[in-house]
Amino acid sequence: MFLRKKTDSSLGVDIGAGGIKLVELQKEKGRPRLWTYAIVDQQLDIHIKETVEKTAEDLLEEKQGGISAMISRKKQKENRPIMEQDSRVDKYAELLRYAVEQAKVTAKKVTASLPVSHIFHAIVNLPLVNEKELAFHVEAKVKKMLPQPIEEMQVVHQVIPNGNKEAKSIRTLVTAAPKQIVKFYTDIFQKAGLQLTELETEAFALERSLVGIDKATVMVVDIGAERTNFFIMDQGFPITHRSVQMGGDILGGVLKQSLGLDESDILLVKSDVSRLPLDKIPDEMFIRIIEPVIKEIKYSFELFLHQTGNENKKPEKIILTGGASAFPPFIKAISKEFPMKVFIGDPWARVVYQQGLKTLLDQIGPRMGTSIGLALRGIL
Repeated sequence: MFLRKKTDSSLGVDIGAGGIKLVELQKEKGRPRLWTYAIVDQQLDIHIKETVEKTAEDLLEEKQGGISAMISRKKQKENRPIMEQDSRVDKYAELLRYAVEQAKVTAKKVTASLPVSHIFHAIVNLPLVNEKELAFHVEAKVKKMLPQPIEEMQVVHQVIPNGNKEAKSIRTLVTAAPKQIVKFYTDIFQKAGLQLTELETEAFALERSLVGIDKATVMVVDIGAERTNFFIMDQGFPITHRSVQMGGDILGGVLKQSLGLDESDILLVKSDVSRLPLDKIPDEMFIRIIEPVIKEIKYSFELFLHQTGNENKKPEKIILTGGASAFPPFIKAISKEFPMKVFIGDPWARVVYQQGLKTLLDQIGPRMGTSIGLALRGIL
């Protein structure tokens, strides 16, 4: 999204709170074939803490304009700490370099994802304007909506196709990321000896690996280590996005508290529970984790269906992904609550691989959706 380039060999790298996942695909007879992959299981702090968000008072002052707004912005810039070399860059670059070496990666050019928690995402309606003027109108529209000054954000947009040729407005998907976090990720890859040629959000990567050419209205629920993200995909675009701070780490905490387990046993229990029949798993133990997920799915659907032009659309399926999505209570509770198809997505569906690897790839699949989608961008 923020950078572009296509080759016959494509490396997708997902650096998230739960570690590093990478996938290299090669184009063979027009189809993506799995060349290699790697997973580094390690808790990573991927948050940029030096950003300064606009307060309600800041927004009010900007709206009113005048001297007070100018002083406010000047103070904010003066008080913002200078960004020094982040010590995490060397550490994460070393982990990435190790993964690349162990997996015998051949590609040097990389597509990587930006964490959703740092991304501004919105649909804006604009009057019909010349294509050359569209970027100007987009920035003017979102300038006061952004969490940081627009000068500190990298803003990109895509026009959402409209079948109505008589439409008098343009629906545009706007995505923005702090330049600070773009630099943070760029520095990691540079230190690791890789060339970062593309950066995009997780939403587009998951749409590519889990939804593909399906133009139906689909919900993707990505249950990660720290957060659970909710995306509604429509006509091949991620239209809405919401996020809650609840993920697999909290699931581990519940198991620890309820069963008195230590950290080394939690992963084993998660794996064992995942093999049990759904009717053998007590709902009560996990209700405080599952309820927020159910509420967010409902809210996301309501938000989408109340947007102009979406009133008569019907969501058709809910796709689960992320490391904790294979935990049976999630699919059991969501299936019971929503009258539609609910299943764990298969990000390998568009990829050719040796059938002897199928069992292993199916097991790790929920964790690899983003990295596979990133690699597919350089192939498809």
